[in-house]
Amino acid sequence: MKNTFRIIFMGTPDYAVPALKAIHRSPHQLALVITQPDRPRGRGRHIIAPPVKQTALELDCEVIQPSQINTPAFAESLRQRKPDLLVVVAYGRILPKSVLDVPRLGAVNVHASLLPKYRGAAPIQWAVINGEKQTGITTIWMDEGMDTGDILLSVPEPIYPGDTAATLHDRLAQLGSEVLLQTLEKLADGTLAPVAQDHDRATLAPMLKKDDGRIDWHQTAEAIECFIRGVLPWPGAFTFFEKQRLKIYRAEVTAHPTESLPGTVIDGFPDELRVAAGSGALIIHEIQGQSGKRLPISEFLRGHPMPPGTILR
Repeated sequence: MKNTFRIIFMGTPDYAVPALKAIHRSPHQLALVITQPDRPRGRGRHIIAPPVKQTALELDCEVIQPSQINTPAFAESLRQRKPDLLVVVAYGRILPKSVLDVPRLGAVNVHASLLPKYRGAAPIQWAVINGEKQTGITTIWMDEGMDTGDILLSVPEPIYPGDTAATLHDRLAQLGSEVLLQTLEKLADGTLAPVAQDHDRATLAPMLKKDDGRIDWHQTAEAIECFIRGVLPWPGAFTFFEKQRLKIYRAEVTAHPTESLPGTVIDGFPDELRVAAGSGALIIHEIQGQSGKRLPISEFLRGHPMPPGTILR
């Protein structure tokens, strides 16, 4: 490598950890790690440090957690570090121009889609939900827009039939760290040629909310099966049987012909749960009741029978 860079890294969740580790073990100098503040999480609402902070401390890196990034004082504190690059991986906030202007060369973002498709906070989930066969990693020069900067490198990754958002997340996190190192190497030797995005082809991947996990049984069985995988592990796919909320973890499309209304339990084999969709039907394989644990459907039905004609909403 002809040149090495002085880098400030900005990231927060698990997805950003492989990229942080990759920079740390590279020839580049990691001048500072910036992550979001510790927040209460889980049922106990315990204060938990973000994964990037935990990793940075393990690597003996200096880490800060600013509550405000739009202030002149924050930009000046970064400027004093004299960074060549910012590397941003799922930091969780839109960076102001005052921050983007700090590094000598610019700011590189590692995004989990093949831009300009799936700009936004949840590209992995929406790619699975929408039944895509391929996604990937794109590194870009950051500008003030949301994932709108010029493309540096773009590397595809297949989405397999059994992939959930969780399994795809883990592969893309690792791939992202590899593409980041390739990007830095090509920047160092001057062989990168940034390409402007075709904004007319852009699609959005907005952040999911808790209520976005509710199943719409009027969709096709294929679409619902993709949805169940795309919202796993969060917010999780759910439906209601009377007033009980049921979380569905795994399902299979069946060509079972039915004229039943969407959401209706239909005839199937013993210890099996088949549910009519807008087109076709689903066989539910794993489920969790409101106060229970994740179970194979045969075990769940022993304590919660759902005869044909039962309506899920």
